[in-house]
Amino acid sequence: MSHLDYEINKELGECYLFMGELDKAEDYYKKAASSNGVHPDPYLGLATIAVQRGDLDGALDMYSKAHGIDATDKTFAGIGLVRMERGEKQEAFELFLQSLAKNPENMVALLSIVRLGHELERLPQIIPPLENYLSINPGKSEVRYSLAGCMVCLDRKEEARIQLEQIVANDADFVPARELLAQLDA
Repeated sequence: MSHLDYEINKELGECYLFMGELDKAEDYYKKAASSNGVHPDPYLGLATIAVQRGDLDGALDMYSKAHGIDATDKTFAGIGLVRMERGEKQEAFELFLQSLAKNPENMVALLSIVRLGHELERLPQIIPPLENYLSINPGKSEVRYSLAGCMVCLDRKEEARIQLEQIVANDADFVPARELLAQLDA
């Protein structure tokens, strides 16, 4: 199968996945995967389908295949999601950190470490990835709010206040920041 055939099958897989037609998406992703095994994308698509079907073992298998071809932020985050769903939280946390080391803007990994950081009481470890993200996208109020929340939990209230004031200055409609700021001032 030619590279063009691979691209067409991959694109069709993505389209059907987007439309929620999992069986058709799976067929096209399998065709793309068999056309040449040097691309991780069809396996990432098949992993997404497996997750939507609740097949964690199948998802882990497909994420692992993609990871073997090219270990990317997406493969680290995907494997991390499956491990988190299985309750393997420490392992998942490490995978999400690896994902963010490759791509500081991977929102799946970022949101997951915030959640796990609170659960596992590893808040000091999630502050650097949040700050990294904000150095690239300083206007993302939700991420800045998460950072401020971590700082409050770590009793770094003055640093939290600076973050919250920046949110309010840039995004006056972001109510959670105003509420947390009011709590700090109380």
